[in-house]
Amino acid sequence: MLAAIVGGNLQGTEAVYLSKKAGWDVLLIDKNPVASASGLCDRFIQFDVTSAKQLGNALNGVELVIPALENEAALISLDHWTKSENIPFAFDLEAYSISSSKLKSDRLFARNKVPIPQPWPNCGFPVLAKPNVGSGSHDVMVFREKACLQRYIEDAPADIVLQEFIQGPSYSIEVIGVPGQYIPLQVTELKMDENYDCKRVLAPTGLSDALTLEFERIADTLAHAIELRGLMDVEVILHEGELKVLEIDARLPSQTPTTVYWSTGLNMVRMLGDLFVKGSCMRPNDPIHSKGVIYEHIQVSSNMLKFAGEGIMSRGAPLRIQSNFFGADEAITNYVPKCDEWVATLIICEKNRDAAEEKRNLVIADIQRHFNIKMFQDPSPMEHIKGKQT
Repeated sequence: MLAAIVGGNLQGTEAVYLSKKAGWDVLLIDKNPVASASGLCDRFIQFDVTSAKQLGNALNGVELVIPALENEAALISLDHWTKSENIPFAFDLEAYSISSSKLKSDRLFARNKVPIPQPWPNCGFPVLAKPNVGSGSHDVMVFREKACLQRYIEDAPADIVLQEFIQGPSYSIEVIGVPGQYIPLQVTELKMDENYDCKRVLAPTGLSDALTLEFERIADTLAHAIELRGLMDVEVILHEGELKVLEIDARLPSQTPTTVYWSTGLNMVRMLGDLFVKGSCMRPNDPIHSKGVIYEHIQVSSNMLKFAGEGIMSRGAPLRIQSNFFGADEAITNYVPKCDEWVATLIICEKNRDAAEEKRNLVIADIQRHFNIKMFQDPSPMEHIKGKQT
């Protein structure tokens, strides 16, 4: 099958990677001539898909279109064109319009009695502020004092989201399907860097069976509430024994699908293709033993190795896949011999989490020896962000 992936940044890298694992031919389209995923696909076209008149030429012969971007004009253009050409478009524009707004999402959570952090001013400090639109950690801030928060509010957009700042382990789950037939997938654990950008994904998790079932119930409830047709992920924090929902995203996420693929063999992109091309996707058999997987991002430069959020993976040359990368099963990286600065997503897989951790430590030690690295940083979230709060 020829699949077109539109968008070659972080989501695009995920989509192309798993499309190739599914055995598909992949056409990547992005307006950036050096898009991160352009080194992973079969064919790359530099093109702005908002130029609707030329879409037919760019997408000639494709059997499935998967968007991997969050540009509204581009998504609408693709939606209109695929409908006119009767080509499957693996996306739910209506569900996405809800999930892409944190204010709309919070109202959805409230209507469905889903536990969430308490909104300001019904909570104490610290208080977290995040923009209404945008995914991940972009422009997230934490305030510990009322005076600092009030000064911020004076200049902040009217639709800023303010809520209690809670701490605890973070987890994610994907759910796929159509109304009446939703399939919850494997739960993964997320580790954040100092800016609350995900630097590491782990599977399987140590979440109890009871909490895993509760997480699946929450995901199913929210999927039905937005009448999802496609794929959605739900992110939570386990706080004082209760799962509290942070956000939902009704689109293909990055990082977690590849982790789930290596742990269970389940390919979410293949399932997404089956759903939109064949009209349904089968509930997978639960693996007897999920493999232990560590999926993490590193940045190497000037005698320093740093573990960082996935944003570092979009700042360099196009990425390539390298097998047995200093002992890692695979790496998605821009590394070439003798380069001074490079980034890599390391994928380490073993029979269980403990064995994966041992293998991962050997990989990091080998990289340090090879590049004579004396220092490394593995920052975690701080109690304030961007140095503005106390």
